[in-house]
Amino acid sequence: MAQTIRRSGKGVRRAAATRNARTKVATARKQTGNIVDQAMRWLPFSDETLHRLMILAIIGTVAAVAIAAAEIAGVPALAEQHLATFAGEVGFRVKRVEVRGVNRMNELAIYEKVLGQRDQVMSRLDLAALRTDLLSLSWVKDARVSRQLPDTLVVDIVERSPHAVLRDAGHFVLIDETGHELETVPQSRAKGMLVLSGHGVETQVGALEKLLEAAPALKTQVAEAEWVGNRRWNLTFRTGQVLALPEGDDEGAAALLSFARMDGVDRLLGGKVAAFDMRVPDRVYLRVPGHAEEVAAEAKAASVAKAAKAAKAAGADSTTHSKPAAAHD
Repeated sequence: MAQTIRRSGKGVRRAAATRNARTKVATARKQTGNIVDQAMRWLPFSDETLHRLMILAIIGTVAAVAIAAAEIAGVPALAEQHLATFAGEVGFRVKRVEVRGVNRMNELAIYEKVLGQRDQVMSRLDLAALRTDLLSLSWVKDARVSRQLPDTLVVDIVERSPHAVLRDAGHFVLIDETGHELETVPQSRAKGMLVLSGHGVETQVGALEKLLEAAPALKTQVAEAEWVGNRRWNLTFRTGQVLALPEGDDEGAAALLSFARMDGVDRLLGGKVAAFDMRVPDRVYLRVPGHAEEVAAEAKAASVAKAAKAAKAAGADSTTHSKPAAAHD
């Protein structure tokens, strides 16, 4: 009769393989633990501090998720609305507007921009937008808007300074040192200020200032400056005399300095010469009113005198030759 033999244990090879696997796992765990322990020793934290940091990281993550969900649901906007309503009810609204730094410009232009903020809740004021709106005014160089709790809006203005008057087709416009137009003014208000004319002169204000600095003694004597042909200057002094300068910044400055030296020696300003032309290097052409007429009159008088003298001489010769001959018996 056949007999079946059952083996209850594992084979030798299988048991050896199992033991090898367990040994490798234990070795790996030991190495991993050593690496982690070594890394933990490198960190400047204790186990307790690291534990707290991990808890804070978890809490921060949960808070960020909660805030994102609140943003999606519109909770912050609703909270801001309730806060603004509460602030308005307890008196944090714009009731007063205080404007500072306005001397020359019309202050009403500032209030027209700002009074639209009256009764606004302080927390809802858009100060940056209001400042941008104020900077659009021609006289405003800079502006600062601030809240003065509980109910005052303070506006500090830095004004532009009028530097000269731009004359164009009979109109007079105040401009600052950069050529920026401020406002149109009557001619009477332009009296005593430097008057500029010529196409494109508003872009040459800085260049003119630099030119006049070459001769400080003459700077206060200049009443008008004309930018001619977009290339050179004609200066009119307070005496009404005109100086034509050559093209080029350096050439014009050199000519103006030379004229200042000549004026210091010969007192040209206030004299009979109406115009000085220095457009040609090393030459100065002068125009004296009525001088041409005087020369023409002198030439005519000399011609008449010469003709009279010639006629007199011719008459004398005619008298000598026309004497009657003596009678003969």
